[in-house]
Amino acid sequence: LAQLVYNDTRIKNHFQLRVWLCVSQNFDQMKLTRETIESVASEFESVVSGVSSVTTNMNLLQEDLSNKLKGKRFLLVLDDVWNEDPEKWDIYRRSLVTGGKGSRIVVTTRNKNVGKLMGGMDPYYLNQLSDSDCWYLFRSYAFVGGNSNARANLEIIGMEIVKKLK
Repeated sequence: LAQLVYNDTRIKNHFQLRVWLCVSQNFDQMKLTRETIESVASEFESVVSGVSSVTTNMNLLQEDLSNKLKGKRFLLVLDDVWNEDPEKWDIYRRSLVTGGKGSRIVVTTRNKNVGKLMGGMDPYYLNQLSDSDCWYLFRSYAFVGGNSNARANLEIIGMEIVKKLK
């Protein structure tokens, strides 16, 4: 769902910058800040604001990111977030506040605590697909033209996989 929104033409036209970052379980605010800078910059320079791009100074990285975002309307998707430490998020978020009016941050997570921590709008929970919808989706990718009739033995295996996937 987030990918469909991110790649929608209206979104591309509305935001000056679009950034998609996979955060995952190994949350490192310095790494995340550096990846955000790399994504925002058209080409990540070897020198960032007069400081080496390998700096370990979080303040300098945040200042650089803040300057790159200043006044620009951006969409930032933080995908697969697991971090529940509010201090780490606050440190990372400080450099995002200079973005232009209408900037948005979308967070995808499977952890309800992360959604609460992020604040903002109420989370949108995706429901599990019905068995028939799940089978339809699986079949359309697993079988040529989505037709599993010719391969009854594989159809049975596919249905077992679908039950496990839910």
